[in-house]
Amino acid sequence: MSALTLTSAAAARVSPTPDRVDALAAGAPALTLKVGGITPFSATDYPGKLAAVVFVQGCPWRCGYCHNPHLQPRTGSSLVSWSAVLALLKRRVGLIDAVVFSGGEPTMDPGLLDAMRAVRSLGFGVGLHSAGMYPRRLAEVLELVDWVGLDVKSSWPGYDAITGIADSARQARASAQLVLASGIAHEFRTTVHPALHTEADILALAKTLQAMGVRHYVLQVFRATGCGDARLNAGSTLGYPGAELLAQVAALFDSFTLRQV
Repeated sequence: MSALTLTSAAAARVSPTPDRVDALAAGAPALTLKVGGITPFSATDYPGKLAAVVFVQGCPWRCGYCHNPHLQPRTGSSLVSWSAVLALLKRRVGLIDAVVFSGGEPTMDPGLLDAMRAVRSLGFGVGLHSAGMYPRRLAEVLELVDWVGLDVKSSWPGYDAITGIADSARQARASAQLVLASGIAHEFRTTVHPALHTEADILALAKTLQAMGVRHYVLQVFRATGCGDARLNAGSTLGYPGAELLAQVAALFDSFTLRQV
């Protein structure tokens, strides 16, 4: 889902390396989550739950198919104040079940742990959308999370070509292992485009994830909404992925979903 940005400001581009996330935390007080937008109500971002979605600023990866590129930079201050988010959530008590932290990459933000604590204190469940580039911070917040949607970009050898960041698969694999070891309800998902993923690539990735212990898997067919990559936008996804491949992938998991949005 694309972020609903409630306010706007000039954004300074910040591209930290994945292993230096603590540089962003220097001097950060509690509950200063940098929010780029909020969706007050969603029936699609947390399976089986009605949720609000908080979109956190910042992502160091530059995946060409990203449909929230405006959330990649981190601005000097939150575009939507955390106090305003909390005020909205208090008004949603009894109307929604959970709050999902999405992005951007929410685990990039040093305020995430405190934000999750505040959400739980209001009685909400907590969902998390992550691409897994900060496994250390993911490990810190998992005890507060009820459900994780983990984006897996490709098979491990193909990661850098999609993210634009060297050695990005190492972070993602570590995060995948953390989620699986935690026993937390999960959904692993991959956004696919024929220019980036052959059907052989998709099947190889599915087999890798199944061998790791993934039980619930989703393929999300690329959509052009919000994407700034003209080459990907011009490519056709008609008939992709094929029915035979989908049947092979579905057989590997307890549940499998193809999303075409």
